[in-house]
Amino acid sequence: MLTGIRERTVVKENGMIEIPATDLAVGTEVEVIVLVEEEEMDTTEYLLSNEANRQHLEEALEESKHPENFIRFDVDELENLRKK
Repeated sequence: MLTGIRERTVVKENGMIEIPATDLAVGTEVEVIVLVEEEEMDTTEYLLSNEANRQHLEEALEESKHPENFIRFDVDELENLRKK
C-alpha cells in the first residue's frame, strides 16, 4: 500500500531540503519526488522577453499616440450584423 505525505518547504543552503515525517518509523524506505512551482511571467515581462515581442510592443505604443488611426465601431451594430 502506498501512503502519501505532502509538505511544502524551502530549499536551504547547499540545496538541503527538510521534510518532517513524524508519521514514519525510523529506517522506513521512502521515495521522494520534488516538484518545483515555477513563477509565472507577468504579461509585460513576457512582452519584453525577446526582441520580436519588444519591437511589436513599441510599435503598438507608438500607434496608440495617433487616435486618427483608431477604428471605432458600435458593439450593438456588430451584434445586429451577426444576427443577420
